[in-house]
Amino acid sequence: VQLQASGGGLVQAGGSLRLSCVASGRTERQYAPGWFRQAPGKEREFVAVMSGNGKNTLYADSVKGRLTISRDNDANTVYLQMDSLKPEDTAVYFCASVKTGYYNADFYFTRVRDYPYWGQGTQVTVSS
Repeated sequence: VQLQASGGGLVQAGGSLRLSCVASGRTERQYAPGWFRQAPGKEREFVAVMSGNGKNTLYADSVKGRLTISRDNDANTVYLQMDSLKPEDTAVYFCASVKTGYYNADFYFTRVRDYPYWGQGTQVTVSS
């Protein structure tokens, strides 16, 4: 699986961005997606993850209610809608994917080390 992330940029606080992650290769519903971010000098952290069947999601407390993960299986694309952005959201955002081993699995993964497939990252900068 190859992942290509895009959509980052510079935005003022309170603004919005939508990140996209297009997957190539095998992309059936045996894969669960996630979004992570890494700020300068900090470890990579989970932001939002989704189950293989797309029905279950989990968000980091810091982004809950402002960021939304979604999936378009026909387009092999996962999105991260980012609203009410804050300066502390500034980071490189990475999409990731993991094969669950099940078709339409209802569980997700939150640890960086659970994900073997990663996109290249896209920079999000929020100015105050």
